[in-house]
Amino acid sequence: MMIRLRLLGIPLERDEGEYAYAGQLMLQGIPPYKLAYNMKFPGTYGAYALIMALLGQTVVAIHLGLLFVNAATIILIFLLGRRLVGTQPGIVSAAAYAVLSLSPSVLGLAGHATHFVVLPALAGLLLLTGSPRSYGVTRLFASGICFGLAVLMKQPAVFFAFFGATYLVFQAIRYGWTSKQILSGILVFTSGAISLLAITCLLLWRVGVFGDFWFWTIDYARQYGALIPVAQAPRIFIDSLREVIGVNWVIWALAGFGAVAGVWEERTRAATLFSIGLLFFATLALLPGFYFRYHYFVLILPAISLLAGIAGSILAGLIAKRSIALQALVAVMFAAVLVWPIIAQRTCLIESSPLSVSSMIYPEGPFTESLKIAKYVRAHTSPEDTIAVLGSEPQIYFYAQRHSATGYIYTYGLM
Repeated sequence: MMIRLRLLGIPLERDEGEYAYAGQLMLQGIPPYKLAYNMKFPGTYGAYALIMALLGQTVVAIHLGLLFVNAATIILIFLLGRRLVGTQPGIVSAAAYAVLSLSPSVLGLAGHATHFVVLPALAGLLLLTGSPRSYGVTRLFASGICFGLAVLMKQPAVFFAFFGATYLVFQAIRYGWTSKQILSGILVFTSGAISLLAITCLLLWRVGVFGDFWFWTIDYARQYGALIPVAQAPRIFIDSLREVIGVNWVIWALAGFGAVAGVWEERTRAATLFSIGLLFFATLALLPGFYFRYHYFVLILPAISLLAGIAGSILAGLIAKRSIALQALVAVMFAAVLVWPIIAQRTCLIESSPLSVSSMIYPEGPFTESLKIAKYVRAHTSPEDTIAVLGSEPQIYFYAQRHSATGYIYTYGLM
């Protein structure tokens, strides 16, 4: 948290700029897809609008909102780990997620939609991980709403909803539910998941932008997702995964150990299978389009973190009856595993200024320059003027507080 606080002023990158600009427009009463076109569902736009309504329309406010989202996610990881295995594994899992989600290797300092997907998805899972005997209509509907909110943040989150439904059925069968009870539970869960999307569609239709919403998020998104040949997907995935793991390899190795050893040990088998299932469905959420951009991998970090926590539980069990000195040594080793990635990235995370960090992470991105450009534009235009950015830098519209002369805020398709 201290590192995030220190770097609250890091300039927005272009995805953040898109969300901030769309959120700014919403605060002005302008609905999504009216003055800014993009293929994402509007949930993250709404999240940014809420953050800015509460904290202000500044870079610091946006990243403070991200800090709160990240902190809430860490708490949910702890609660999930504690419920699945125990308090100690929950702590290790939460610490692992805090480190992994901060890493520049997943662009963790930027408020990407993936952060806003993970939070409600984990809340939905937490509601499902209790005993099915405690499942009621309210609980199942609330879990469905959480998954529906995750999908509103970004469409691939639907795979988290599929995992939630699969886990619900598995638990119901395990505890002897009848077919009628299972069907009823799935209907309640699905109703919750669909309700938010249905309400969103109704609101967009009411303000006259449903046609644009459908075109960009369904029709255009389908074409965009078909650009990369399937044959190229394995190479792109491996290259991206290598970069994502990077200096965090120690935590990933710990998670790998947890995945293997956790299945063999009866005490952790159920939690391990749950985490592997979560990892599988989260990986499916990476697949659409085969782009495998670094920040997409935030989606699989909860599963990796839970598996790391399971590894910690197994190792703790192995040394439980050993000497205090050995237990202390293992505890120090665990701490070192979690701290090492931060030390390895200290130049970026600890030593450099926010502007320098932006240049390190995005050496080819004009994100620090966007601040000066927007300042100039704002000084030489009136609030009623519209401007056009010949490129894909929507953060300039947000900084300058000027409307775009066109809804096409990205030009990737022309390059």
